[in-house]
Amino acid sequence: MLPRAVQAASPRQTFDPAGAGALLLTATVVCVGLGALIGWAAGSFGLGILGGAVVGVPAGILTVYRRYRGVI
Repeated sequence: MLPRAVQAASPRQTFDPAGAGALLLTATVVCVGLGALIGWAAGSFGLGILGGAVVGVPAGILTVYRRYRGVI
């Protein structure tokens, strides 16, 4: 049995590589999708996808960084 003070301590967050990858992929796909919609509305679907990817990759990296910043 552990003392009650040790049990009540907040659990340390762990790094989950699969979760980080899923978060990165989700943020990127959402930005590419929004870019495709904006590009389609503006008349250039391909450039919309490209713009969404250019914005989505850094957005995904930032999302993963903010989620796991205190873990490693």
